Amino acid sequence: MSSNVPIAHGDITAPTPQNTPLTHAPIAAGLSRPTVPDISEDNEPAEDENEDPAQMTGAQAAMLGLVQGRLADLVGKSSGYIESLPIDVRKSVEALKGVQVKQNELQNQYKRECLELEKKYLELQKPLYERRNAIISGSAQATAEEIEAGSQASLKDDPLYTPLPSDEATPAAIPEFWLTALRNHVGLSEIITERDAGALKNLIDIRLSYLPSDSPKPGFKISFIFSPNDYFENEVLDKTYLYQEEVGYTGDFVYDRAIGTEIKWKEEKDLTKEFEIKKQRNKNTNRTRLVRKARPTDSFFNFFSPPVPPPEVTDDDEMDDEELEELEEKLEMDYQIGEDLKEKIIPRAIDYFTGKALEYDVMEEDDDDFDELDDDDEDGQFDDEV
Repeated sequence: MSSNVPIAHGDITAPTPQNTPLTHAPIAAGLSRPTVPDISEDNEPAEDENEDPAQMTGAQAAMLGLVQGRLADLVGKSSGYIESLPIDVRKSVEALKGVQVKQNELQNQYKRECLELEKKYLELQKPLYERRNAIISGSAQATAEEIEAGSQASLKDDPLYTPLPSDEATPAAIPEFWLTALRNHVGLSEIITERDAGALKNLIDIRLSYLPSDSPKPGFKISFIFSPNDYFENEVLDKTYLYQEEVGYTGDFVYDRAIGTEIKWKEEKDLTKEFEIKKQRNKNTNRTRLVRKARPTDSFFNFFSPPVPPPEVTDDDEMDDEELEELEEKLEMDYQIGEDLKEKIIPRAIDYFTGKALEYDVMEEDDDDFDELDDDDEDGQFDDEV
């Protein structure tokens, strides 16, 4: 499955010239009117597009608002072309929609069967995951065969690598294995704080499971297994990701929502909050007292309190652009981390522990960060940084 899974936001319909916004935003597209760019030759910005609105006259500002409102109202409305076709041609158009419905049903069946195949191979991998956990925890010793296979893999990556003796080793636990692996993930490293590290040192395993086939919605669950610790009572913290029942327009599953375990924090150990002491004065008696107040703070453990996609809203109850953008970023990060745990970190935990996976993650990130060169830069010269 793709590592970039779309996010659900209301009904999904096929894009047409009549209903396709000019910009794509997974959440905002369903909640607010799409913006319409300035109309100019070859889509070049108008000379006065940066004109300060404050310098406009009242009449100009009113006219601009009127024009923008009219243009926004046109987006999503039929151009009249389909309606102008002869009735028999329009029936053919409707028939094609009927054929597409059957194609969509087959695509949905295909993705469901792919999901069942993933479940099958996860079951085949479980003995290997159990073996991995036994070596990490030190409850079992590594065999000579396993050490030899690992040495050969290291030599393949680095011809200068010096192999270790391949005789059986004494059981030895790998300290902070999962904390190190998570910190070596580009996205997770940004949300794991030093305070979080104390709790994550007690993380002994991360497991993947799929929801049963008879569940109302397909999906998967990531389980974080902890040893007894000073921070919370839970032995297991789960994060469940639900897909919509039907696949999306691109033919992939669409995320519906995520559900996290409620963490039972021990007294004064909540890592998602910071506490501060404030002094308050009684207006009547003039006496003072100290009050302890909590405020939210950044923490990896906010991962188990996922953002909630907004319900469908009307024009009278729209979220503003900043709220939508902030919510969209949070949802995208949450879903991407879940997908990366499922597709990358759990299957290749040793590569994240050693840092090998970093070179591949960085390569993927670099590809996204660079744009194609313009004709002016074909000589290989780059503009100086400001």
